[in-house]
Amino acid sequence: MKKVVFPENFLWGGAVAANQCEGAYLEDGKGLSIQDIMPKGIKGAPTEVPTEDNMKLVAVDFYHRYKEDIAMLAEMGFKVFRLSIAWSRIFPNGDDKEPNEKGLQFYDKVFDECHKYGIEPLVTISHYETPLHLAKEYDGWRSRKLIDFYMNFCRVIFDRYKDKVKYWLTFNEINSVLHQPLISGGILTPKEELTQQDLYQAIHHELVASAKAVKLAHERMPGSKVGCMILAMPTYPLTPNPEDVLAAMEAENKNYFFADVQVRGAYPKYLNTYLEEQGVKIQMEPGDEEVLKNTVDFVSFSYYVSVCESAKEMESGEGNLIGGIPNPYLKASQWGWQIDPVGLRIVLNQFYDRYQKPLFIVENGLGAVDELVRDENGQLTVEDDYRIDYMKQHLIQVGRAIQDGVEVMGYTSWGCIDLVSASTAELRKRYGFIYVDRNDDGTGTLERYRKKSFYWYKDVIRTNGDCLNED
Repeated sequence: MKKVVFPENFLWGGAVAANQCEGAYLEDGKGLSIQDIMPKGIKGAPTEVPTEDNMKLVAVDFYHRYKEDIAMLAEMGFKVFRLSIAWSRIFPNGDDKEPNEKGLQFYDKVFDECHKYGIEPLVTISHYETPLHLAKEYDGWRSRKLIDFYMNFCRVIFDRYKDKVKYWLTFNEINSVLHQPLISGGILTPKEELTQQDLYQAIHHELVASAKAVKLAHERMPGSKVGCMILAMPTYPLTPNPEDVLAAMEAENKNYFFADVQVRGAYPKYLNTYLEEQGVKIQMEPGDEEVLKNTVDFVSFSYYVSVCESAKEMESGEGNLIGGIPNPYLKASQWGWQIDPVGLRIVLNQFYDRYQKPLFIVENGLGAVDELVRDENGQLTVEDDYRIDYMKQHLIQVGRAIQDGVEVMGYTSWGCIDLVSASTAELRKRYGFIYVDRNDDGTGTLERYRKKSFYWYKDVIRTNGDCLNED
Protein backbone atom coordinates (compact mmCIF):
# COMPACT_ATOMS: atom_id res chain seq x y z
CA MET A 1 0.00 0.00 0.00
CA LYS A 2 1.07 3.55 -0.73
CA LYS A 3 2.21 5.60 2.28
CA VAL A 4 -0.45 7.88 3.78
CA VAL A 5 0.57 11.54 3.58
CA PHE A 6 -1.26 14.40 5.29
CA PRO A 7 -1.22 17.98 3.94
CA GLU A 8 1.32 20.35 5.52
CA ASN A 9 -1.28 22.61 7.11
CA PHE A 10 -3.42 19.75 8.47
CA LEU A 11 -5.19 20.80 11.68
CA TRP A 12 -4.53 18.11 14.30
CA GLY A 13 -6.31 18.46 17.61
CA GLY A 14 -9.11 17.37 19.90
CA ALA A 15 -12.67 18.29 20.84
CA VAL A 16 -14.82 18.85 23.94
CA ALA A 17 -18.19 20.44 24.74
CA ALA A 18 -18.73 22.99 27.51
CA ASN A 19 -21.47 20.98 29.24
CA GLN A 20 -19.34 17.83 29.37
CA CYS A 21 -16.11 19.30 30.71
CA GLU A 22 -16.53 22.75 32.33
CA GLY A 23 -18.60 22.10 35.48
CA ALA A 24 -19.07 25.28 37.57
CA TYR A 25 -22.70 25.04 36.57
CA LEU A 26 -23.86 28.04 38.64
CA GLU A 27 -20.61 29.97 38.90
CA ASP A 28 -20.05 33.59 37.84
CA GLY A 29 -23.61 34.23 36.77
CA LYS A 30 -24.16 31.13 34.61
CA GLY A 31 -27.79 30.10 34.16
CA LEU A 32 -29.06 26.52 33.90
CA SER A 33 -28.95 24.60 30.64
CA ILE A 34 -30.94 21.51 29.69
CA GLN A 35 -27.87 19.43 30.60
CA ASP A 36 -28.19 20.45 34.24
CA ILE A 37 -31.44 18.45 34.45
CA MET A 38 -30.25 15.42 32.43
CA PRO A 39 -28.36 13.30 35.00
CA LYS A 40 -28.67 10.13 32.88
CA GLY A 41 -27.85 11.76 29.54
CA ILE A 42 -30.13 10.86 26.68
CA LYS A 43 -30.85 7.48 28.26
CA GLY A 44 -32.96 8.83 31.12
CA ALA A 45 -35.78 11.28 31.77
CA PRO A 46 -34.99 14.90 32.74
CA THR A 47 -35.37 15.96 36.37
CA GLU A 48 -37.26 19.02 37.61
CA VAL A 49 -34.15 20.63 39.09
CA PRO A 50 -30.41 19.79 39.06
CA THR A 51 -29.64 16.72 41.20
CA GLU A 52 -26.44 15.63 42.90
CA ASP A 53 -26.07 12.55 40.73
CA ASN A 54 -25.61 14.75 37.63
CA MET A 55 -21.92 14.42 36.82
CA LYS A 56 -22.02 17.46 34.51
CA LEU A 57 -22.52 19.91 37.40
CA VAL A 58 -18.81 19.51 38.23
CA ALA A 59 -17.78 17.49 35.13
CA VAL A 60 -13.95 17.50 35.01
CA ASP A 61 -13.74 21.11 36.26
CA PHE A 62 -12.23 22.54 33.08
CA TYR A 63 -13.64 25.89 34.25
CA HIS A 64 -10.98 26.11 36.95
CA ARG A 65 -8.32 23.95 35.31
CA TYR A 66 -8.33 25.19 31.74
CA LYS A 67 -4.75 26.51 31.96
CA GLU A 68 -3.40 23.14 33.05
CA ASP A 69 -5.51 21.32 30.45
CA ILE A 70 -4.59 23.56 27.52
CA ALA A 71 -0.89 23.29 28.49
CA MET A 72 -1.22 19.50 28.20
CA LEU A 73 -2.93 19.79 24.80
CA ALA A 74 -0.08 22.06 23.72
CA GLU A 75 2.41 19.44 24.94
CA MET A 76 0.81 17.03 22.46
CA GLY A 77 1.34 19.65 19.76
CA PHE A 78 -2.33 20.54 19.10
CA LYS A 79 -2.91 22.87 16.14
CA VAL A 80 -6.63 23.25 16.88
CA PHE A 81 -8.91 22.79 19.87
CA ARG A 82 -12.64 22.40 19.32
CA LEU A 83 -14.78 23.60 22.21
CA SER A 84 -18.20 25.15 22.68
CA ILE A 85 -19.42 28.33 24.35
CA ALA A 86 -22.07 27.56 26.94
CA TRP A 87 -25.00 29.75 25.84
CA SER A 88 -26.29 30.02 29.43
CA ARG A 89 -22.90 31.31 30.59
CA ILE A 90 -23.31 34.30 28.26
CA PHE A 91 -27.11 34.69 28.46
CA PRO A 92 -28.23 32.92 31.66
CA ASN A 93 -31.83 32.57 30.47
CA GLY A 94 -31.12 32.66 26.74
CA ASP A 95 -33.49 35.57 26.13
CA ASP A 96 -31.77 38.16 28.36
CA LYS A 97 -31.25 41.67 27.00
CA GLU A 98 -27.66 41.98 28.19
CA PRO A 99 -24.88 39.36 28.27
CA ASN A 100 -23.12 38.17 31.40
CA GLU A 101 -19.70 39.85 31.36
CA LYS A 102 -18.05 37.24 33.61
CA GLY A 103 -19.05 34.50 31.18
CA LEU A 104 -17.55 36.45 28.29
CA GLN A 105 -14.35 37.00 30.26
CA PHE A 106 -13.98 33.27 30.88
CA TYR A 107 -13.84 32.47 27.15
CA ASP A 108 -11.53 35.43 26.57
CA LYS A 109 -9.09 33.77 28.95
CA VAL A 110 -9.54 30.32 27.37
CA PHE A 111 -8.92 31.63 23.82
CA ASP A 112 -5.92 33.69 24.99
CA GLU A 113 -4.50 30.56 26.59
CA CYS A 114 -4.94 28.65 23.32
CA HIS A 115 -3.20 31.39 21.33
CA LYS A 116 -0.33 31.44 23.83
CA TYR A 117 0.58 27.99 22.46
CA GLY A 118 -0.35 28.65 18.83
CA ILE A 119 -3.59 26.61 19.08
CA GLU A 120 -6.53 27.75 16.90
CA PRO A 121 -9.89 27.55 18.68
CA LEU A 122 -12.72 25.95 16.70
CA VAL A 123 -15.93 27.04 18.40
CA THR A 124 -19.31 25.30 18.33
CA ILE A 125 -21.96 27.95 18.97
CA SER A 126 -24.64 25.54 20.15
CA HIS A 127 -23.55 22.11 21.42
CA TYR A 128 -26.45 20.36 23.15
CA GLU A 129 -26.66 23.03 25.83
CA THR A 130 -29.79 25.11 25.17
CA PRO A 131 -30.55 27.38 28.16
CA LEU A 132 -33.16 25.66 30.33
CA HIS A 133 -35.40 28.73 30.35
CA LEU A 134 -35.70 28.56 26.53
CA ALA A 135 -36.73 24.92 26.80
CA LYS A 136 -39.32 25.58 29.51
CA GLU A 137 -40.70 28.85 28.19
CA TYR A 138 -40.64 28.23 24.41
CA ASP A 139 -40.17 24.43 24.04
CA GLY A 140 -36.77 25.08 22.50
CA TRP A 141 -36.44 25.21 18.73
CA ARG A 142 -40.12 24.45 18.17
CA SER A 143 -40.52 28.20 18.63
CA ARG A 144 -39.40 30.55 15.89
CA LYS A 145 -38.47 33.05 18.62
CA LEU A 146 -35.31 31.05 19.24
CA ILE A 147 -33.87 32.32 15.97
CA ASP A 148 -33.73 35.86 17.40
CA PHE A 149 -32.30 34.69 20.74
CA TYR A 150 -29.65 32.62 18.95
CA MET A 151 -28.75 35.54 16.67
CA ASN A 152 -28.40 37.83 19.66
CA PHE A 153 -26.00 35.28 21.16
CA CYS A 154 -24.07 35.12 17.86
CA ARG A 155 -23.80 38.92 17.60
CA VAL A 156 -22.31 39.16 21.07
CA ILE A 157 -19.76 36.35 20.68
CA PHE A 158 -18.77 37.31 17.11
CA ASP A 159 -18.11 40.90 18.14
CA ARG A 160 -16.27 39.83 21.28
CA TYR A 161 -14.08 37.09 19.80
CA LYS A 162 -13.67 38.21 16.17
CA ASP A 163 -9.92 38.61 16.67
CA LYS A 164 -9.55 35.35 18.59
CA VAL A 165 -11.65 32.78 16.75
CA LYS A 166 -11.43 32.05 13.04
CA TYR A 167 -13.31 28.73 12.82
CA TRP A 168 -16.97 28.39 13.86
CA LEU A 169 -19.64 25.67 13.76
CA THR A 170 -23.30 26.67 14.03
CA PHE A 171 -24.95 23.58 15.62
CA ASN A 172 -23.49 20.34 16.86
CA GLU A 173 -24.84 17.22 15.08
CA ILE A 174 -27.84 19.19 13.82
CA ASN A 175 -29.48 16.07 12.34
CA SER A 176 -29.75 14.38 15.75
CA VAL A 177 -32.84 16.48 16.60
CA LEU A 178 -35.01 13.96 14.73
CA HIS A 179 -33.95 11.26 17.17
CA GLN A 180 -33.13 13.21 20.35
CA PRO A 181 -35.26 16.37 20.38
CA LEU A 182 -34.42 17.40 23.97
CA ILE A 183 -30.64 17.20 23.94
CA SER A 184 -30.39 18.43 20.35
CA GLY A 185 -33.22 20.93 20.05
CA GLY A 186 -34.00 21.89 23.66
CA ILE A 187 -37.53 20.51 23.12
CA LEU A 188 -39.02 19.50 26.47
CA THR A 189 -42.17 17.93 25.04
CA PRO A 190 -41.61 14.14 25.20
CA LYS A 191 -40.54 12.69 21.86
CA GLU A 192 -43.53 10.33 21.65
CA GLU A 193 -45.86 13.37 21.75
CA LEU A 194 -44.11 15.17 18.89
CA THR A 195 -45.36 14.88 15.32
CA GLN A 196 -43.19 14.92 12.19
CA GLN A 197 -44.64 18.39 11.60
CA ASP A 198 -43.32 19.56 15.01
CA LEU A 199 -39.85 18.13 14.40
CA TYR A 200 -39.35 19.37 10.85
CA GLN A 201 -40.64 22.82 11.78
CA ALA A 202 -38.08 22.96 14.61
CA ILE A 203 -35.40 21.83 12.13
CA HIS A 204 -36.43 24.62 9.76
CA HIS A 205 -35.94 27.19 12.53
CA GLU A 206 -32.44 25.82 13.21
CA LEU A 207 -31.53 25.83 9.52
CA VAL A 208 -32.66 29.45 9.14
CA ALA A 209 -30.68 30.38 12.28
CA SER A 210 -27.60 28.58 10.94
CA ALA A 211 -27.77 30.44 7.60
CA LYS A 212 -28.27 33.77 9.36
CA ALA A 213 -25.25 33.05 11.58
CA VAL A 214 -23.12 32.30 8.48
CA LYS A 215 -24.16 35.61 6.91
CA LEU A 216 -23.47 37.55 10.12
CA ALA A 217 -20.08 35.89 10.63
CA HIS A 218 -18.98 36.76 7.10
CA GLU A 219 -20.14 40.38 7.59
CA ARG A 220 -18.62 40.94 11.01
CA MET A 221 -15.57 38.70 10.78
CA PRO A 222 -14.10 38.83 7.27
CA GLY A 223 -11.76 35.87 6.87
CA SER A 224 -13.70 33.68 9.31
CA LYS A 225 -14.72 30.18 8.24
CA VAL A 226 -18.10 28.80 9.28
CA GLY A 227 -19.05 25.15 8.96
CA CYS A 228 -22.09 23.00 9.53
CA MET A 229 -21.73 19.94 11.74
CA ILE A 230 -23.45 16.66 10.93
CA LEU A 231 -23.66 13.35 12.74
CA ALA A 232 -22.24 11.12 9.99
CA MET A 233 -23.34 7.55 9.93
CA PRO A 234 -22.83 5.74 6.64
CA THR A 235 -25.71 3.36 6.03
CA TYR A 236 -25.11 0.08 4.22
CA PRO A 237 -27.84 -2.16 2.83
CA LEU A 238 -28.08 -5.28 5.01
CA THR A 239 -28.20 -7.44 1.88
CA PRO A 240 -27.82 -6.81 -1.90
CA ASN A 241 -31.63 -7.07 -2.18
CA PRO A 242 -32.61 -3.88 -4.12
CA GLU A 243 -35.30 -3.21 -1.49
CA ASP A 244 -32.57 -3.04 1.18
CA VAL A 245 -30.42 -0.81 -1.04
CA LEU A 246 -33.37 1.54 -1.47
CA ALA A 247 -34.07 1.52 2.29
CA ALA A 248 -30.41 2.43 2.93
CA MET A 249 -30.61 5.30 0.42
CA GLU A 250 -33.77 6.67 2.01
CA ALA A 251 -32.22 6.47 5.50
CA GLU A 252 -29.09 8.29 4.26
CA ASN A 253 -31.22 11.02 2.68
CA LYS A 254 -32.70 11.88 6.08
CA ASN A 255 -29.16 12.70 7.23
CA TYR A 256 -27.92 14.22 3.98
CA PHE A 257 -30.77 16.69 3.92
CA PHE A 258 -29.32 18.75 6.77
CA ALA A 259 -26.01 19.24 5.03
CA ASP A 260 -27.70 19.65 1.63
CA VAL A 261 -29.61 22.71 2.86
CA GLN A 262 -26.57 24.24 4.63
CA VAL A 263 -24.17 23.62 1.71
CA ARG A 264 -26.45 24.04 -1.30
CA GLY A 265 -28.77 26.67 0.12
CA ALA A 266 -32.19 25.11 -0.53
CA TYR A 267 -34.43 22.21 0.43
CA PRO A 268 -33.69 19.24 -1.86
CA LYS A 269 -36.51 17.82 -3.98
CA TYR A 270 -36.30 14.36 -2.38
CA LEU A 271 -37.05 15.94 0.99
CA ASN A 272 -40.00 17.93 -0.32
CA THR A 273 -41.43 14.67 -1.67
CA TYR A 274 -40.87 12.92 1.67
CA LEU A 275 -42.46 15.77 3.66
CA GLU A 276 -45.46 15.76 1.33
CA GLU A 277 -45.88 12.00 1.87
CA GLN A 278 -45.73 12.58 5.65
CA GLY A 279 -48.30 15.39 5.49
CA VAL A 280 -45.71 17.88 6.75
CA LYS A 281 -46.01 21.48 5.58
CA ILE A 282 -43.09 23.68 6.64
CA GLN A 283 -44.25 27.15 7.71
CA MET A 284 -41.83 29.46 5.95
CA GLU A 285 -41.73 33.17 6.63
CA PRO A 286 -41.13 35.58 3.73
CA GLY A 287 -37.40 35.79 3.12
CA ASP A 288 -36.54 32.34 4.60
CA GLU A 289 -35.66 30.85 1.19
CA GLU A 290 -33.37 33.79 0.48
CA VAL A 291 -31.70 33.48 3.90
CA LEU A 292 -30.95 29.77 3.33
CA LYS A 293 -28.73 30.76 0.37
CA ASN A 294 -26.05 31.86 2.89
CA THR A 295 -24.11 28.62 2.71
CA VAL A 296 -21.28 27.27 4.88
CA ASP A 297 -17.56 27.37 4.04
CA PHE A 298 -16.86 23.77 5.04
CA VAL A 299 -18.61 20.61 6.21
CA SER A 300 -17.68 19.12 9.57
CA PHE A 301 -18.96 15.92 11.09
CA SER A 302 -18.68 13.37 13.86
CA TYR A 303 -17.92 9.79 12.95
CA TYR A 304 -18.10 6.84 15.31
CA VAL A 305 -20.13 4.07 13.69
CA SER A 306 -21.75 2.86 10.52
CA VAL A 307 -25.10 1.05 10.43
CA CYS A 308 -27.11 -1.21 8.17
CA GLU A 309 -30.63 -0.77 6.88
CA SER A 310 -33.21 -3.22 5.66
CA ALA A 311 -36.65 -3.02 4.10
CA LYS A 312 -37.76 -5.43 6.86
CA GLU A 313 -38.43 -4.35 10.42
CA MET A 314 -35.40 -5.33 12.50
CA GLU A 315 -34.01 -4.59 15.93
CA SER A 316 -31.77 -1.54 16.25
CA GLY A 317 -28.24 -1.68 17.70
CA GLU A 318 -26.42 0.80 19.93
CA GLY A 319 -24.73 3.81 18.43
CA ASN A 320 -24.23 7.53 18.57
CA LEU A 321 -27.75 8.85 19.33
CA ILE A 322 -29.20 7.22 16.22
CA GLY A 323 -29.91 3.49 16.11
CA GLY A 324 -29.58 1.30 13.00
CA ILE A 325 -29.27 -2.42 12.32
CA PRO A 326 -25.95 -3.95 13.47
CA ASN A 327 -23.51 -5.08 10.79
CA PRO A 328 -22.67 -8.83 11.11
CA TYR A 329 -19.12 -8.17 9.78
CA LEU A 330 -18.05 -5.65 12.43
CA LYS A 331 -16.87 -5.84 16.03
CA ALA A 332 -18.28 -3.50 18.66
CA SER A 333 -16.93 -1.39 21.56
CA GLN A 334 -17.79 -2.03 25.24
CA TRP A 335 -20.85 0.14 24.69
CA GLY A 336 -22.04 -1.77 21.63
CA TRP A 337 -20.88 0.86 19.12
CA GLN A 338 -19.65 -0.92 16.00
CA ILE A 339 -16.10 -0.17 14.89
CA ASP A 340 -15.72 0.54 11.18
CA PRO A 341 -12.57 2.50 10.15
CA VAL A 342 -13.27 1.97 6.42
CA GLY A 343 -16.66 3.66 6.94
CA LEU A 344 -14.78 6.89 7.65
CA ARG A 345 -13.08 6.74 4.25
CA ILE A 346 -16.45 6.01 2.64
CA VAL A 347 -18.19 8.96 4.31
CA LEU A 348 -15.31 11.33 3.44
CA ASN A 349 -15.60 10.33 -0.21
CA GLN A 350 -19.40 10.53 -0.22
CA PHE A 351 -19.48 13.98 1.38
CA TYR A 352 -16.73 15.34 -0.87
CA ASP A 353 -18.30 13.97 -4.04
CA ARG A 354 -21.60 15.50 -3.01
CA TYR A 355 -20.48 18.92 -1.75
CA GLN A 356 -17.01 19.70 -3.17
CA LYS A 357 -16.28 21.65 0.01
CA PRO A 358 -13.44 21.10 2.48
CA LEU A 359 -14.28 18.52 5.16
CA PHE A 360 -13.34 18.52 8.84
CA ILE A 361 -13.60 15.44 11.09
CA VAL A 362 -14.45 17.10 14.40
CA GLU A 363 -15.35 14.02 16.47
CA ASN A 364 -13.99 10.49 16.41
CA GLY A 365 -12.79 8.31 19.24
CA LEU A 366 -13.29 5.27 21.40
CA GLY A 367 -15.26 5.32 24.64
CA ALA A 368 -13.82 2.66 26.96
CA VAL A 369 -13.27 1.74 30.60
CA ASP A 370 -9.70 2.75 31.41
CA GLU A 371 -7.65 1.44 34.30
CA LEU A 372 -5.10 3.65 36.04
CA VAL A 373 -1.82 1.72 36.53
CA ARG A 374 1.82 2.53 37.35
CA ASP A 375 4.35 2.48 34.52
CA GLU A 376 7.97 1.28 34.80
CA ASN A 377 8.93 4.72 36.24
CA GLY A 378 6.22 4.52 38.90
CA GLN A 379 4.08 7.17 37.14
CA LEU A 380 0.31 6.71 36.98
CA THR A 381 -0.94 6.12 33.43
CA VAL A 382 -3.39 4.08 31.34
CA GLU A 383 -2.11 1.40 28.96
CA ASP A 384 -4.76 2.14 26.34
CA ASP A 385 -3.40 0.25 23.32
CA TYR A 386 -7.03 -0.42 22.31
CA ARG A 387 -7.57 3.35 21.85
CA ILE A 388 -4.31 3.74 19.93
CA ASP A 389 -5.29 0.88 17.61
CA TYR A 390 -8.79 2.34 17.07
CA MET A 391 -7.47 5.79 16.22
CA LYS A 392 -4.59 4.51 14.09
CA GLN A 393 -6.94 2.44 11.94
CA HIS A 394 -9.29 5.41 11.50
CA LEU A 395 -6.51 7.88 10.72
CA ILE A 396 -5.01 5.53 8.10
CA GLN A 397 -8.41 5.62 6.36
CA VAL A 398 -8.40 9.43 6.54
CA GLY A 399 -5.00 9.30 4.80
CA ARG A 400 -6.45 6.95 2.16
CA ALA A 401 -9.36 9.36 1.59
CA ILE A 402 -6.87 12.20 1.09
CA GLN A 403 -5.15 9.96 -1.54
CA ASP A 404 -8.60 9.53 -3.12
CA GLY A 405 -8.60 13.30 -3.66
CA VAL A 406 -10.72 14.37 -0.69
CA GLU A 407 -9.87 17.78 0.81
CA VAL A 408 -9.67 17.26 4.59
CA MET A 409 -8.94 20.30 6.78
CA GLY A 410 -8.23 18.50 10.01
CA TYR A 411 -9.10 15.95 12.67
CA THR A 412 -10.13 16.58 16.27
CA SER A 413 -10.50 13.45 18.37
CA TRP A 414 -13.51 13.43 20.67
CA GLY A 415 -12.98 13.99 24.36
CA CYS A 416 -9.24 14.62 24.12
CA ILE A 417 -9.44 14.95 27.89
CA ASP A 418 -11.80 12.60 29.75
CA LEU A 419 -15.26 14.12 30.14
CA VAL A 420 -18.85 13.17 30.95
CA SER A 421 -20.41 11.14 28.13
CA ALA A 422 -23.44 12.64 26.34
CA SER A 423 -25.30 9.40 25.80
CA THR A 424 -25.11 7.92 29.32
CA ALA A 425 -23.72 10.87 31.39
CA GLU A 426 -21.02 8.54 32.78
CA LEU A 427 -17.38 9.28 33.35
CA ARG A 428 -16.59 5.58 33.21
CA LYS A 429 -16.93 5.79 29.44
CA ARG A 430 -13.63 7.57 28.76
CA TYR A 431 -12.38 8.96 25.46
CA GLY A 432 -9.38 11.08 26.41
CA PHE A 433 -5.62 11.04 25.99
CA ILE A 434 -5.65 12.57 29.46
CA TYR A 435 -7.13 10.60 32.36
CA VAL A 436 -9.12 12.62 34.90
CA ASP A 437 -9.35 11.11 38.37
CA ARG A 438 -13.09 11.35 38.91
CA ASN A 439 -15.58 8.52 39.24
CA ASP A 440 -19.30 8.19 38.65
CA ASP A 441 -19.99 8.24 42.39
CA GLY A 442 -18.41 11.70 42.53
CA THR A 443 -15.17 10.54 44.24
CA GLY A 444 -11.71 11.37 42.93
CA THR A 445 -9.06 14.08 43.10
CA LEU A 446 -9.60 15.55 39.60
CA GLU A 447 -5.88 15.06 39.02
CA ARG A 448 -4.78 14.67 35.38
CA TYR A 449 -2.60 11.79 34.11
CA ARG A 450 -1.16 11.22 30.63
CA LYS A 451 -2.30 7.96 29.07
CA LYS A 452 -0.14 5.93 26.70
CA SER A 453 -2.25 7.35 23.84
CA PHE A 454 -1.12 10.87 24.87
CA TYR A 455 2.44 10.12 23.74
CA TRP A 456 1.25 8.23 20.67
CA TYR A 457 -0.91 11.14 19.47
CA LYS A 458 1.93 13.56 20.22
CA ASP A 459 4.03 11.49 17.82
CA VAL A 460 1.28 11.48 15.19
CA ILE A 461 1.14 15.27 15.26
CA ARG A 462 4.94 15.69 15.40
CA THR A 463 5.37 13.54 12.27
CA ASN A 464 2.23 14.97 10.59
CA GLY A 465 0.80 11.46 10.44
CA ASP A 466 3.93 9.82 8.97
CA CYS A 467 4.34 7.48 11.98
CA LEU A 468 1.01 5.88 10.98
CA ASN A 469 2.92 4.17 8.18
CA GLU A 470 5.00 2.19 10.68
CA ASP A 471 3.86 -1.34 11.54
